[in-house]
Amino acid sequence: MPRVLVTPHPLNGIPGRYSDILESVGFEIVYPPPGQSLVDNAALLAGGKFDAILASVEPLTREVLAAAKLRAVARMGVGFDSIDVAAATELGVAVTITPGTLEESVAEHTIALMLGVYRDLVRRDRHVRAGTWIRKAWPRLAGKTLGLVGLGRIGKAVVRRAQGMGMTVVAHDPFPDVPFAETNGVRLLSLDDLLKTADVVSLHLPTTPDTVDLIDARTLARMKPGAVLINTARGAMVDEAALVDSLRSRHLLGAGLDVFKEEPLSTASPLLDLDNVLLCEHMGGLDEQSQEAMANLAAQCIADLYEGRWPERCVVNRDLTAKWCW
Repeated sequence: MPRVLVTPHPLNGIPGRYSDILESVGFEIVYPPPGQSLVDNAALLAGGKFDAILASVEPLTREVLAAAKLRAVARMGVGFDSIDVAAATELGVAVTITPGTLEESVAEHTIALMLGVYRDLVRRDRHVRAGTWIRKAWPRLAGKTLGLVGLGRIGKAVVRRAQGMGMTVVAHDPFPDVPFAETNGVRLLSLDDLLKTADVVSLHLPTTPDTVDLIDARTLARMKPGAVLINTARGAMVDEAALVDSLRSRHLLGAGLDVFKEEPLSTASPLLDLDNVLLCEHMGGLDEQSQEAMANLAAQCIADLYEGRWPERCVVNRDLTAKWCW
């Protein structure tokens, strides 16, 4: 009987449609011990006792993949920077993601972080609980310009929400969907022009060698004084030390961060000492609906691969198509 390790914390020991899909094609489902870390999950996988993993963001390095002897990695989400895809391809491991399942959730979370920062909600809540009423006015979002760095599925989902709040939207994308931009009134700009124009800069690109530390001291300095940075994409895109400096100096009004270079965020991080940054535990893509959809699609990818069907729209390393088999 083939075995699959299911590691996303929200699924741990909780059956659902995803488990029905896997069990219907003959898989034994194994969950890691409760409370186990992502690194521990990878070490468990490296024991070589599983045929597939329905994965969270474990560091699936070349060493782990080589030791694991997997046939498939089905990532619950759309990011895959925690997986050494080149190594997976060399080792004949199919890697899949779950496109079309979480755009609405991330878009809502992006807007929530913007509103949280602009309305200073966390600090206001603390004031009320402490019995203090400071009532300091902050800027209004309506009439501001939102700059989307990335205009893919998630960026597009943010557009209509931001425009509905009265914001002007500009965007930068290495491979822009020009017809979408034209139809929806989104002006396409170079990254430098976007940084100089936007009151809010929101990141929606994948992690690649070109996007690591895309937001650093140089690019932060190009942002407008009083601007806000939102990151619901990947922590690798932001130089956190440079961001801390910009927030401390009040060059930026604030930031809303759902992702970090190291996750969970270290309790020694200087970000925790700042009162103008709103922090969240990488929850942008997770709501009840997206969680179910991602789990089901990831499970279906594993089932399809096991039964000889190729889930084309979900496969990351498509070079395997001609030669791959279970």
